Amino acid sequence: MIRITNRLELRHLNYFKVLVEELHYRKASERLFISQSALSQQIKNLEEILEVILFERTNRRVSLSHAGELFYNDVLQILNKVETAVANIRMYAMGNTGQIGIGFVASAITSVLPSLLKQFNVNCPNIRFRLDELNNAEQLKALQNETLDLGFMRSNNLPHGFVCKRIYIETFSLVLPAEHPVTEDDFRDISQFRDENFILFPNEQSPQYYQQIINICADYGFLPKVAHRSIHTPTIFKMVENGMGISVIPTSLAFSENTNIKFLELKGVPQKTALYAVWKRQNHNPALPYFLKMLVSV
Repeated sequence: MIRITNRLELRHLNYFKVLVEELHYRKASERLFISQSALSQQIKNLEEILEVILFERTNRRVSLSHAGELFYNDVLQILNKVETAVANIRMYAMGNTGQIGIGFVASAITSVLPSLLKQFNVNCPNIRFRLDELNNAEQLKALQNETLDLGFMRSNNLPHGFVCKRIYIETFSLVLPAEHPVTEDDFRDISQFRDENFILFPNEQSPQYYQQIINICADYGFLPKVAHRSIHTPTIFKMVENGMGISVIPTSLAFSENTNIKFLELKGVPQKTALYAVWKRQNHNPALPYFLKMLVSV
């Protein structure tokens, strides 16, 4: 083991990571500013050091082997640790004290997250943020790999080893084409839309959120006809605008300069959608506890 680790260098890991992301030697070599032959030699050298095949190669494509998939998860953690260590020491030299990687769903940035970040910046001005917009599943994977330290998501259904705190709760709103005959004045309940096509967030991306919408409809005696799925709010708005269906979203997202759509808040239903702060219990980033301490008062 000592012999192997003495021969491994960070450049090997970085070359491997970039090739996994591109699965194309020319594109990966261009990103790394080295020749294609040099990259090929470095990957071959890495495989010889590890004594495994990391990539399956054919004339037409490059794919990751099973050993490569296992190695990739560990490499992400290693490189992230190195990046965090370098960032921390650089910030220490400048009088700063750390960095926190934060993931979030889109509605978090339109609701509670900006005020939290602003307050934390007042409390701990020397701790920086790295922000990534990701869905629930992507955040959990990144938190597990420790490429993120804290997530803001719409689920508290978490694997073992994670902790969460509910920090925000809000109503749902319908998204309709502007010319839809149902208006705020004659809107009664969601059963008026039982014959409409719905555009919803994918069940596999956010099952708890998806089930809440199903339950709202079920309470009024119907199941929604899900015609399309999207996790991106601008895409949903565009689909609604073009008559492809209606949608249900968190009310914090119910705003747009697009005059071809309108919103109706679902005020009379018991279901509400919650936003949770989520983190890995065994996270070792020394900056994270400062943020968690602030969340206690939220």
